[in-house]
Amino acid sequence: MEHVTFYNGNEMPIVGLGTFRVENSDECKASVKHAIENGYTHIDTAMVYENEEKVGEGIAEGLAATGKQRSDLFITSKLWLADYGRENVADAYETSLNKLGLDYLDLYLMHWPGTDEALMIDTWQGMEDLYKNDRVKNIGVSNFKTEHFEALLAQVSIKPVINQVEFHPYLLQESLSRYLEVQNIHMESWSPLMNAQILEDDTVKSVASEVGKSSAQVIIRWNIEHGVVVIPKSVTPSRIEENLNVFDFQLTSAQIEKLDKLNEDRRIGPDPSEYSGH
Repeated sequence: MEHVTFYNGNEMPIVGLGTFRVENSDECKASVKHAIENGYTHIDTAMVYENEEKVGEGIAEGLAATGKQRSDLFITSKLWLADYGRENVADAYETSLNKLGLDYLDLYLMHWPGTDEALMIDTWQGMEDLYKNDRVKNIGVSNFKTEHFEALLAQVSIKPVINQVEFHPYLLQESLSRYLEVQNIHMESWSPLMNAQILEDDTVKSVASEVGKSSAQVIIRWNIEHGVVVIPKSVTPSRIEENLNVFDFQLTSAQIEKLDKLNEDRRIGPDPSEYSGH
């Protein structure tokens, strides 16, 4: 498994299992367990997904089945907007830990910037408190645009290690990518397969046939080639395995360029500048 290295020296596996829109069910538990049994070491969830309990059960069963240690895994969850405010962060974090059955998280993210800049900054100070108190290994953000970073970084002492955003060939986020690179903040892609929409694209399919891989594997590899951490979601055992089987091939610069040219700044999620959680 390849990793990215944060500015604080900690590492994160470049491919993980996403659990967005996976119900808090035995299917969720089974998919997390199957992922761990088949080589995944990175699992991503969030308070608002309402599936932390079953993700946690899947983690416990996966560790028991493989003999791996908790320290072999990289687990992310996210602080929801309803819990913003410096004084609320620690309680929300403990709630997520309790649901997951874990003693710590490897990464805790602010899920959205929200529309109140002062509250965003105050909340980040609560994230810093967790980090300074050694409660969490790394802290980051999700869905932040350049303007949110500029407001945040002007007033805080600890930079986010990562920004988890919508990123796929139809939404290349070029100026944000350049900004993050300068700041030494990594990018992570949620919903990289666009809820399977991107898999039907003719360009994606033609690259897939050139390399003898599936469309999903091509998109995951394209993220890796861009240095972007990627968390495809699946509950199907064969697809969970397929999505990790992306380290035995590379895309040529011509193929990457072809996929990059699909960009049309198209989002499937909300615009982070306007989203307040409702």
